[in-house]
Order: sequence, then structure tokens, then C-alpha cells
Amino acid sequence: MPRTLSSAALQALYSQETGTCFLILLTISHPTLSAPLFFTSDGVQTLSRANVYLPFPFQLTIPDDQDQQLPQAGITIDNVDRSIVTAIRNMGTAPAGILIEVVTSATPDNVEFASGELTLRNVNYDAMTVSGTLTFEAILAEPFPGDLVTPATIPGVFLST
Repeated sequence: MPRTLSSAALQALYSQETGTCFLILLTISHPTLSAPLFFTSDGVQTLSRANVYLPFPFQLTIPDDQDQQLPQAGITIDNVDRSIVTAIRNMGTAPAGILIEVVTSATPDNVEFASGELTLRNVNYDAMTVSGTLTFEAILAEPFPGDLVTPATIPGVFLST
């Protein structure tokens, strides 16, 4: 699917030299969190759309392209702050929601790319890292058709002529 980038982003991409950086913004949300956690791939805080994204080391693994399965991405966050593990322990069995966005350092309020809501599953952590699998909504597991065709739900099908 084609992506539309802003003219400033395109200019930065096509320039031989540029001072514009592409930043990855990570938002972690969960009902047990009082507010979402905001992280940036930049070494300094990033203010984007009135949210302060804290500099925090993380790595994303792009989804693979396998037949007969939904794509899965991976994330590894450096365990430099106990608040991450504490938040994960408090989440229980309900998975966290992850949003990945790409902005430029010149225009951090303009989102160039957004992943859509991802689900964090299979979380593992140790003294050095917290890692997990990022999955998309399992739309292939949804029943089809969504409604049963019965006289109560779709009476027009059962009319005799």
C-alpha cells in the first residue's frame, strides 16, 4: 500500500545531506496504567502533539512475510528502569497496546507513518532487556459471516413470494 509522506519528509529523504532525523515514537497503553507510556528513539525528549516522549533505548524487528500466518513484529526494550518491569507485572494476563509512529525532528507533530494498534504478547524480561512479540488484530480468526442468517436477524430472506 503506498504511503504519502509530507513534502518536508520527502525533501529530507532525497537530500544528499540533511539535519532532519526520522524518529520512532512508541506509545504503550493498558487499562492498568494511569497514563500511556511514551518513548522516543531519539537521545533527547521529543514533544509531539502535546505528549512528551522520553528517550529510552528500544529495538524493533520488522514483521516477516510467512504464508499461512499473520505477520509478527518484535520489540526489545532495554531494562534500564524498573518502572517498565513493574508496569508489565501489573498488567496481568491482558496484553498491552502498542502504537508505533514515525515523525521527523523538524515537524514532530506531523505523523509520517503510524502502525495502527498492535498487541504486545509473549513478554519476557531479565536484568538487561524486556522483549515481546507485536501482533496485529487476528482478523482471520473472526467468524464469517458475522451474523447468523435466521428469520429473526434477516427476515427478508425468508419472505415467500
